[in-house]
Amino acid sequence: MRTETIHKWGTYRQAEELSGLSRTTLWRLVSAGEVEAAKVGRAVRINLESLDAYMRRCSASGSTGL
Repeated sequence: MRTETIHKWGTYRQAEELSGLSRTTLWRLVSAGEVEAAKVGRAVRINLESLDAYMRRCSASGSTGL
């Protein structure tokens, strides 16, 4: 049996690499409530499932929403 680790939360850098978006754009999306994020101490973690859902919505509608 093979188990996979699925990371639900990631850093800005991980989110940048997965989405191809800049840190500034990610910050805007988080600030606007388009992508879910959590602040733990000084660290910010982005919900990667939320980011994926945002990207899917944008690809379906053909716009970035920014």
